[in-house]
Amino acid sequence: MKVNEIFTSIDGEGLTAGELATFIRFTGCNLRCEWCDTKYSFDNGIEMPIDEILTCVPENVPNVTLTGGEPLLQGDIDKLISELLNRGHRVNIETNGAVYIGNIVRIEEVLITMDYKLPSSKMESKMIIENIGGLKPTDVLKFVVGSDEDLARMKEVIQQEQPKCYIYISSVFSKIEPAHIIEWMKHNADFLKPYKVRFQLQLHKFIWNPNKRGV
Repeated sequence: MKVNEIFTSIDGEGLTAGELATFIRFTGCNLRCEWCDTKYSFDNGIEMPIDEILTCVPENVPNVTLTGGEPLLQGDIDKLISELLNRGHRVNIETNGAVYIGNIVRIEEVLITMDYKLPSSKMESKMIIENIGGLKPTDVLKFVVGSDEDLARMKEVIQQEQPKCYIYISSVFSKIEPAHIIEWMKHNADFLKPYKVRFQLQLHKFIWNPNKRGV
């Protein structure tokens, strides 16, 4: 498996935000989002066998987040997940919505945090929209919003797919004011009421320098 970095910090977003987590960031991505903040993971990394990866995961940190890049491009990802679960870890997979999740979503113990790329990303055409219907009620569908056009498109996708999972809304850092998104949510409260919707900030970008790695 090609690994970009492994480090322990807090989860900066999602259902386990604020909890300690070990991050395994894999190398390689099949998307090139306009506002990507991990471009360094596209092609920098080292080959590591699963046994070596596991030695870098502290036993006393319950959460493990598999991220990238795109972790589901790694051929042995299911084996790594199985090993982590067997060791008692909770596994969260951050995936970009452009890889079929059917094989992973069947693993009940795994939390999937899946992006839907909106127009500002320039990658919406790559989305596998059928993935949304496969998400479990305990999973997360994440929208990263950078414009009013994104907000309008997000509403269309929710209306069309009616996800049963959690819906998290994030702002593209420094591109749109979080308060603007909150006002949109208030204005669309009737529409959002049937869904499990939360706004989130990327905590790590407020605790540390937004460009700092390994946090």
